[in-house]
Amino acid sequence: MFKNHEELMKFVRDNEIEMLDLKAMDMIGRWRHMTYSTRHIKESVFTQGTGISMSPYPGYRAIEQGDMLVKPDPSTAFVDPFCEAKTLAVICDIFTPDGEPYVRDPRRIARKAEETIKAVGIDGRSLWLPEMEFYVFTEAKYGSKLNKAFYEVDASWASWNVDADEDPNLGIKLPTLGNGQADAPRDRLYNLRSDMVKRIENAGYPVKYHHHELGGPGQCEIEPYFNTLLKAADSVAVMKYMIANTAREYGCVTTFMPKPLDGVPGSGMHFHQYLENNGKSLFYAADGYAKLNEMGHRYLGGLLKHTSPLMAITNPGTNSYRRFGVGMAAPMSLFFASSNRSSALRIPGYAQNEIEQRVEYRLPDGLCNPYLAMAAQLMAGLDGIKNKIDPTAEGFGPFDINNYAQSDAERAKLHTAPSSLEQALAALESSNDFLTFNDVFPMEVIETWIKLKRETELQPLGFRPHPYEYELYFDL
Repeated sequence: MFKNHEELMKFVRDNEIEMLDLKAMDMIGRWRHMTYSTRHIKESVFTQGTGISMSPYPGYRAIEQGDMLVKPDPSTAFVDPFCEAKTLAVICDIFTPDGEPYVRDPRRIARKAEETIKAVGIDGRSLWLPEMEFYVFTEAKYGSKLNKAFYEVDASWASWNVDADEDPNLGIKLPTLGNGQADAPRDRLYNLRSDMVKRIENAGYPVKYHHHELGGPGQCEIEPYFNTLLKAADSVAVMKYMIANTAREYGCVTTFMPKPLDGVPGSGMHFHQYLENNGKSLFYAADGYAKLNEMGHRYLGGLLKHTSPLMAITNPGTNSYRRFGVGMAAPMSLFFASSNRSSALRIPGYAQNEIEQRVEYRLPDGLCNPYLAMAAQLMAGLDGIKNKIDPTAEGFGPFDINNYAQSDAERAKLHTAPSSLEQALAALESSNDFLTFNDVFPMEVIETWIKLKRETELQPLGFRPHPYEYELYFDL
């Protein structure tokens, strides 16, 4: 929004902004914040940074060494529409107390990944479009205690409410499947999504479109325009903030969980991506397969070859792997093809031209830390270019097939993605050279990530009985 902190402070004065809200992201991918009154704020907050305790941030410094600095990035500032006091929010970079960029800061990792494009000899930049898929519910209750574990969600428009005691019940409940681009009155979330979009755009991130997705209990999609890697990652954080808080104003709640319900489509976060220079895609060739040139093929070859360790970062939750399966629009078979939505990596048929020739990596989901996920994908793609990975020679296609219609025997001939977070973390532990190149992901970041996921998610979940186990075994 602003070129420098002087412009930001002029806006604060001219618009009688009362609070400056400083936001930073923890390693898992949650925003944290602290808020300054603008009455006495000093310029040193922007030039030298301001002290903050990061011991509560998962994956960061321990309590005995938690003191850190954050510096606001004026280009990320936006007026927060949800605060009663006039508030300007701004995303921060993280520094150590001696003023050095913090090695685990996700924004530092994203910047370092962007710098690696030139480090491998490519004159260009990477552009990104993340598809935001999520569910909207009218109620959500969940918990895990010593004597009970449960979740319960509701959506007044869902098929299970067809006979609900409403006054009046006007019918038109959406079926479980097949609701992509549903129109009004079946789509009862249009106004909500439109308000989400207006707030996202007011924060500085243009949106291409929004629509109802396939899942009947309130699945939605909002798609922005392309942006550079760091700005696209910033946009994911901003969009999730606007989506969640706008829904609360409507008396609803949103979730980016990949699989919040059994038997309905899961939510992914597909990443469209390409390298470009002077407004033209570096992946384009008029005579290539799907108009993709050698660089584009090698880039997608890197993505596919490194998918197993990648998914530890792009699909970082135990719930992530419940989304995959035959017929779920989330294939685990690793191959590429043109216009094929049953492939893990699609070359969009509507964008095969010299301006926006790109690839779409369809495996990631909204639980990811966007800075880490995009940086990791870029590093995989650049490794494919650097090491001349030929996806066809590696057995990744192109396969112009309907993966969902194949037999189990035919599908078994294809490369397969990990089926659990445990498998993905093990792959990351044994294969990470493509990430550590150019010190983008230092080993301490990778080791911390693996330790964090195993100790705070996998192990606690592994010890807990599942409600369905009661149905299976309680009276056996």
